[in-house]
Amino acid sequence: MAKILGIINVKGGVGKTTTAVNLSVYLAAFGKRVLLVDLDPQANASSGLGIHLGKDHYNIYHALVADVEPGALIRRTSIFGLDILPSSESLAGANVELVSFKNRELQLKKVLSKIRDDYDFILIDSLPSVGILNINALSASDYILIPVQSEHFALAGLEQFLSVVDLVKQYLNPDLKILGAVVTMFDKRNQSDRNVLNRLHKNFPGRVFDTVIPRQVSFAEAPSLGRSILQHDSYSKGARAYRELAIEVMNLTK
Repeated sequence: MAKILGIINVKGGVGKTTTAVNLSVYLAAFGKRVLLVDLDPQANASSGLGIHLGKDHYNIYHALVADVEPGALIRRTSIFGLDILPSSESLAGANVELVSFKNRELQLKKVLSKIRDDYDFILIDSLPSVGILNINALSASDYILIPVQSEHFALAGLEQFLSVVDLVKQYLNPDLKILGAVVTMFDKRNQSDRNVLNRLHKNFPGRVFDTVIPRQVSFAEAPSLGRSILQHDSYSKGARAYRELAIEVMNLTK
């Protein structure tokens, strides 16, 4: 049965999709059967793996709102062992349509329960908001991994997000565990970045990954080519960092 890992932070621009895509790729490279769930209407995770859907194409929206079987929507990627449940801009409508559902916060959990036995890991790429889709992501996850940009305002955002996590644990998903925060876009030459990393370790002891994701130009280049960092720049520091992050995740979820 798959371990479900939500890649979530309500702050935008922190590297959620970059982390979701590349962590998925490296887990698959280690021989795991992986499904990446694109829960963002911008569909950046889908396009970053070469999947481009029009608004009217079947996607995760139809599984959440129209009860279409998720197995009919899943697509293979160019990475062996990695599938994707893609998104498109039509998913934005789910924010409104799910409001009328009886168990609206648990729709994604219901969808993933149908395919959970087919994978070792299911990763959810979320959107930067505290809306119904992200509540679904938190309710469906066993663990959450929180990408945090190495900047001052990220710390305040992390504290706010953890309060949301506590509410979800209290009312919807008591078994939800915080796997940890991973620092992204890190420049070790920058004193401010080092200070943020130190404060994270001080304020959230035991909840920060050892792996730090560096700032790197090829992270921006790869998605435009529909490729992961493994395919685009496999010997880079960024590629090595996501490989190490995958190892940490596997060890922490044993």
